[in-house]
Amino acid sequence: MRTVRRFPNRVREIEHRWIPMADGTQLSARIWLPVDAREKPVPAILEYLPYRHRDGTYVRDNGIHAYFAGHGYASIRVDLRGSGESESVLIDEYLKQEQDDALDVIAWIARQPWSTGKVGMMGISWGGFNALQVAARRPEALKAIITVDSTDDRYTDDAHYMGGALLGENMGWGCAFFMQQGRAPDPAIVGSRWLKMWKRRLKAIEHPVERWMRHPARDAFWRHGSVNEDYGAIRCAVYAIGGWEDAYTNAVLRLMRNLKAPRKALIGPWSHTYPHVADVNPMGFLEEAVRWWDQWLKDRDTGIMDEPMIRAWMQESVPPAPVYAHRPGRWIAEPGWPTPSVKARLLPLGDRTLGGKRPTRATLSLRSLETTGSASGAWCPFGSPGDMPTDQNEDDGRSICFETKPLARRLELFGTPEAILDLATDRKQANIAVRLVDLAPDGAATRISYGILNLSHRDGHARPRPMAPGRRTRVRVRLNDLGQAIPKGHRLRLSISTAYWPIIWPAQEPVTLTLFAGDGAALILPVRAPQRRDRSLRPFAEPAMAPEKDVVDTEGGSRLSEVRRELATGRQIEITRRSGGAHLPHGVTTSAEGISRSEILPESPNSAVCETSWTTLQEKGRWKARVETRTRLTSNPGFFYLDAEMTAFSGGRKVSHRRWWKRIRRKHL
Repeated sequence: MRTVRRFPNRVREIEHRWIPMADGTQLSARIWLPVDAREKPVPAILEYLPYRHRDGTYVRDNGIHAYFAGHGYASIRVDLRGSGESESVLIDEYLKQEQDDALDVIAWIARQPWSTGKVGMMGISWGGFNALQVAARRPEALKAIITVDSTDDRYTDDAHYMGGALLGENMGWGCAFFMQQGRAPDPAIVGSRWLKMWKRRLKAIEHPVERWMRHPARDAFWRHGSVNEDYGAIRCAVYAIGGWEDAYTNAVLRLMRNLKAPRKALIGPWSHTYPHVADVNPMGFLEEAVRWWDQWLKDRDTGIMDEPMIRAWMQESVPPAPVYAHRPGRWIAEPGWPTPSVKARLLPLGDRTLGGKRPTRATLSLRSLETTGSASGAWCPFGSPGDMPTDQNEDDGRSICFETKPLARRLELFGTPEAILDLATDRKQANIAVRLVDLAPDGAATRISYGILNLSHRDGHARPRPMAPGRRTRVRVRLNDLGQAIPKGHRLRLSISTAYWPIIWPAQEPVTLTLFAGDGAALILPVRAPQRRDRSLRPFAEPAMAPEKDVVDTEGGSRLSEVRRELATGRQIEITRRSGGAHLPHGVTTSAEGISRSEILPESPNSAVCETSWTTLQEKGRWKARVETRTRLTSNPGFFYLDAEMTAFSGGRKVSHRRWWKRIRRKHL
């Protein structure tokens, strides 16, 4: 990483500025400007998040926003209503109020004397989501966005449900968000009213895990904020960015297919992070962003729109590993999507075979152990050890597998694989996990894509209906997008199981799955032929950013996971510990420690337990604000049970304690 200290423009920082909303609420902002912006107004770039610019993203924000300001932009980092020092309360993700406030913020920016009136919006994850959502509201001043690691569909491609099955990440992210909601504003900014503001937040909190679980189908709750409801609403220019290790990459190619506005896509080998600070193959993201902003906010022809619409990293085969420092491969390009360069190849399923002209018919049955999925890795990798799926052979031994012969020639895949399956179950509710595996000659098995389907959702996610036990049914399972080369001599394996813990919550009862092969069941692969244009692509710059804010001391951020198995019972226990903190230049010290524990017995889906606790601390001198949370989720065939509590302390004095005990009916889950 190259740290840039000299820019075309000198930069000044405004550490805090109030931005008034239409209802009188004030949002807290941190602003970077060229020093002469009042005399020479500039376009502006907005990043709009709940992650607390005063402490949560304080260090990293300077590296991004000072860089943009140094290249002639006003760069503004705003905390959502009810987060950080912003007034009011934060109830949930992606509310209409959040979008309405964004419209007020953009209008305020456009009116400032240092602004030309043209605004761009960017963000990763939550900030990438709301960049798309606000673009669909079409504020006049918003001319372009950059959306990183986000989604166009809040139901099918977010942290809550996958293929209609309840994700374990719904609990993991929900508990992290629960903790974030409870943190206090800084008295140095809001003054003596900080305690009143904090108590109001603590009183307003409802557990997000419960709210999300009460919407198990794709209803109006999820349609709100899903821009795929009307792609045509977005008319500003869109740059969509994702990473193959990330959980949100599927939206990138869908946006390229469906948007009518000017658009570009970039997919690298990264996890859930901005590409310039990725642990794997970082690239000059901020340089690329400046080219994009110059094109759309300064009306300069940078050539960026003359380049191919899509740039993606074609990954080479690698052995399975819990984390990668490098992914070999090359950049490829496509002028649009769909593209004639990618053609569907159908591989029929035979008697444990994949491919061939005359697959053998077979009837295959399986009841997976509930511990299947122990090699799955994290649903959304952040680049920490243990995030990536490890060798698949143990999970595949608990699955029905179909394999090709060793490949006679190299195969390159780019796009969306899909499995067509004929099956029957002995229960009304069942889940299947379908994995695509690169099988090396030495037997190492690397998962390269996977998909989930709650079979009650086989005809769509809006109106689930139970399976008819014993009835043969044809289903289609969409796997995650990929860009992956398979070497000559390797084999492809398609693995299918009835459990995938802890990625998804188990079915209501143990399920026996029957698969019918040799009669139309198949794997459809998106096969791409190498193109001459791939060899002449403009190289990206090396990663660079402005200096991050100095910290007096830091604990850094860490994530450590371990999996245990009791020999007597077979019980599988996974424990994940997270920690981080910093002593910041303005004197505030922060820390956060979290521990998650999930466990399950191999023959009992309703033995599943997930428990997460967090402790956070903010302090400066005599001021100390501590929050402790605990959440536990269990189930039986009829209900989920959520048991949670949050306790807040000012110094050593308890200022709030709340307890939640919720019973949530299982609806096709």
